[in-house]
Formats: sequence, structure tokens, C-alpha cells
Amino acid sequence: MSSSRRRFIGGVAAAGASGALAQPAGSVRGFDHVALPMQNTDAMLAFYRGLGFQVIENPTACSVYFGDNMINFHRPVTWQRESFTLRAPAAKPPCGDLCFVWEGAADSLKAMLDRAGAKIIEGPVVRQGGRKKAASSVYVRDPDGNLLEFMIYS
Repeated sequence: MSSSRRRFIGGVAAAGASGALAQPAGSVRGFDHVALPMQNTDAMLAFYRGLGFQVIENPTACSVYFGDNMINFHRPVTWQRESFTLRAPAAKPPCGDLCFVWEGAADSLKAMLDRAGAKIIEGPVVRQGGRKKAASSVYVRDPDGNLLEFMIYS
């Protein structure tokens, strides 16, 4: 093997070991959570429990979990305080437009939405999703009026 080829292979090996060929550190990987103000606490928590989400309450917010994702709903006592500035200044319920991926058939989605008391306002319709391909979408509103979209990728 020539010395120039050895240097090239050695450089590639060193770059690989240093991570130069891997995805660079410090890039955004995804969402951790979304935070929204909430008005109708009891109705909202009952609704999201009806969707099958795990709900954990604390004095300032209620967190709902699904998969590796979370939504923090700030209680009115929190978001209405003038001193609470860690939010969008104009955010008031309803201000959310959330899209969920449903892993299951359309009939099981409809059954879950029926159990939660959600009325379908549009769908199923074909939409382009975050996965850069088409999916079937169904739209509902939660008790505060936030828009929820459920996408089924085939």
C-alpha cells in the first residue's frame, strides 16, 4: 500500500473516531414537550384521560404524557399571573394546534375519540405530515377549544 493511501485511510479512520463523519453534536433532535395555558382544568383533565394519556397534576401545571411526549397545561392561576413570563405573551386558551400520530386503524381511533367525548369536526382527509408523506387525518377540539389532529400513516 502506498504511503499516500495509508495517510488517506488513517485520516478517514481518525475522522471517524473523532465523530467528524457522524451527525454533529449540538443539533435539535425533536420536541421534549409543548406548554399551553388551560382554562377548564377539570374538563381538560377528564378529556385527556379519556384519550388514554397519563395525567400528573401539580399546583402550577398539569402534565399529560403519551409515548415519550408531554404537554404541560398551565393552570389559570399560573398563566394569568403578570409575573409568569415564561410563555408567549399573548397565549390564552385556546391557542394550541397539536397533531398526534395514531398507530392503529381508523375505527380504533374513532372509538377512542367517542369514549373521550370528542366530536370529529373534519376528516378523515389526506394531509401531508411531518414524516414527509401523506396520512389520513381526523380533527377534533378539546374542552378549551384547542385543535387536535390525529394522523394515521399507512
